[in-house]
Amino acid sequence: MVLAQRILNVLCIMSYLIACSDVVAENTTCFSRRCLANEMIAKELFSPPQPPSCAVKVNLTSIQYETLSVDTKTLRFTSRIKIEMEWKDPDLAWNDSQYEFTELMLPVDKIWTPDMTVDNAVETEVKPVNTDILVRKDGTVEHSIQMYTTVVCGINLFNYPFVKDSCPVALNGWSQNNCGLRFEYGSVTAVGQSRGEWQTVSVVLTGDQGKLDRNYILVTMSINPFNTIVTLILPTVLIMLADLVSFALPLEGGKRSSFKITLVLSFTMSLLILTDHLPDTGLCSPLIRYHFCICLVFLVLSLLASMIFTRMASDGSIFSCTLPKCGFKKNDISKHDKLQDLSLSGISTVSGEFTEKASIQNVVTFLENMEKANEEAKKKQNLANRFDRICFWIYFCTDVVYVICLIAITRTEFCKINNLDFW
Repeated sequence: MVLAQRILNVLCIMSYLIACSDVVAENTTCFSRRCLANEMIAKELFSPPQPPSCAVKVNLTSIQYETLSVDTKTLRFTSRIKIEMEWKDPDLAWNDSQYEFTELMLPVDKIWTPDMTVDNAVETEVKPVNTDILVRKDGTVEHSIQMYTTVVCGINLFNYPFVKDSCPVALNGWSQNNCGLRFEYGSVTAVGQSRGEWQTVSVVLTGDQGKLDRNYILVTMSINPFNTIVTLILPTVLIMLADLVSFALPLEGGKRSSFKITLVLSFTMSLLILTDHLPDTGLCSPLIRYHFCICLVFLVLSLLASMIFTRMASDGSIFSCTLPKCGFKKNDISKHDKLQDLSLSGISTVSGEFTEKASIQNVVTFLENMEKANEEAKKKQNLANRFDRICFWIYFCTDVVYVICLIAITRTEFCKINNLDFW
């Protein structure tokens, strides 16, 4: 009986100790955030949350868009997108009655984070803003990333440099049927709106209501035309104006032709600068490229016309003379030279070989021949000047008509580009 009583006492003591140890274990808590963070890291939550709907909802609370650079030659623009997001992971939640902390920091590479992509990008780099991530007691995770992306966009450069067009940046995540990421977009703002000659006019979030995975940021950009006007358009206008005024130069001496050759060479340099700046091909080739080609044709035609009229003013003919005509002219020149020699010899030997009357007659004949030659040269010059004036007015009227047609074409929308054909 005594032995049984002792055994019962030992069992009671052991049960009491076990109960006390359970109570102590239940009341054991982390006294620092680092302790709680280590417990969360030990869970190794590298896979996404698995809600009943199989779709993880991620709220993009803030999106900051910035255009870093625009390459007009290749029609590519590089952007920086800062995104602040939050989502809920129930496995990261804790009881505030057990732990007194309402939030803690975890390393960003120790838990799962959403992967974001740009559907129409040729290159994308994603970097976290911070190496730590904020977790709240209800399992809400706050995270910030920066995306550096390069997008190819068929910008309509037809009216270059007066260009204003929109390009999409398709910001989405992975999805497959009912599983994947479902984004809820918040505010979208633009920062650093001026980059070189390109300016970001507006940034608007757009989406397809029928397809939730087709959302994009519509970026509207425009070009500041001042630089292009000063370096390309203004020199073109001045060169064409100088070519038009050069008709006032005389045809004799070749001064006009040499001046026009200088203008052609100067314009060729501007054309090379334009070729290096604009894309080689495209759906909407810039109108300024055709404008430069037409202006170069006008300059060359003006140069050729001046050369022809200079030849006409000196020889009275556009083409080289034929043999009979040239022989006739040579005979006339030889006769003229003989008369000149006779007149000079008659003047010098008035007292000897010829009579005074014959010498006077020779002088008169020489003067008459000189007058006829001057009249003929004057007729040739007048004929060349008449054709030159006609050419000037034709050139002037053609320039006026061309400017009117050019303005009318720029007012008409000839080209449209679909930048959403990547889906």
